[in-house]
Amino acid sequence: MRRFFTYALAGLLLVSAPAAMAQGRGNRDADRKQDEDNAKKKARDKEWNQPEAPLPALRNAGPCPYVKVLYDAGRYIEFDGKESANSVVYSGEIQGLSSGCEYKDAEPIRVSLEALFALGKGPKATSDRKTYRYWVAVTTRNSAVITKEYFDLPVKFNSDRTMVTEKLEGIVIPRASLETSGANFEVLIGFDVTPQMAEFNRDGKRFRVSAGAPKAADSN
Repeated sequence: MRRFFTYALAGLLLVSAPAAMAQGRGNRDADRKQDEDNAKKKARDKEWNQPEAPLPALRNAGPCPYVKVLYDAGRYIEFDGKESANSVVYSGEIQGLSSGCEYKDAEPIRVSLEALFALGKGPKATSDRKTYRYWVAVTTRNSAVITKEYFDLPVKFNSDRTMVTEKLEGIVIPRASLETSGANFEVLIGFDVTPQMAEFNRDGKRFRVSAGAPKAADSN
């Protein structure tokens, strides 16, 4: 499991000092009211012999950030020569992505994600080991990148194709105010690709490489 380092995102913290103090008082009042409501509910449940939930549920203050693979960087195809299956050195594709988040009151948004990588060793590969590089970025929705971090994914191929699951936690997004929801942000993931690889992906070229395909039986 990997950790996404938290950055001081000063650009998002737009609350002035007086407003922050007022917000703090508001948070305390809200917490006090929540505690009173919880106490009343507990007493009511006890009176009616209603069983309590085994785990307290954390209600999000709003929707989670959009988490998705950047199309231009969703695949990694390395060629030795022309663009053909026989010229592939290494390949990779992010085939699955799941995520979750939690936040309440004025707390920052905490995001975790799990990505499934399908990785291939092509005919031109010279080693059974390859270190792929990918990144995770937090952005304001459809706008500027707030922070971006790179990760190395070392792989040892026991065959021409392998699947790897990467889990990341600790993606923390500060919020400017109580009204700032996760819908204002995106979490993007992609391979660290060259401009040529990005163009290949952008053009929608979808030929399937031979990495991982069964080899033809010897005729001998």
